[in-house]
Amino acid sequence: MTTHNDCVVLVESVSHALGAEKIIKGAGINCKLIHVPRHLSSDCGICLRFRADDRERVEALLQGKLHFFDIKLL
Repeated sequence: MTTHNDCVVLVESVSHALGAEKIIKGAGINCKLIHVPRHLSSDCGICLRFRADDRERVEALLQGKLHFFDIKLL
């Protein structure tokens, strides 16, 4: 995955990041746990990176299932 066309889900804890990864991968979307980039902020040091093309689908999958702070474009 390249960061030019990627987004990250910012979450409050490592357990939320792992939960988001499970939900997103379970839907067949390629994603990866990464350290939160320095130019972004989060209470947790881990976030989930995925292709920007999948942003709407990822947001819909997580809504109501897992609390997340924001989805940011890298």
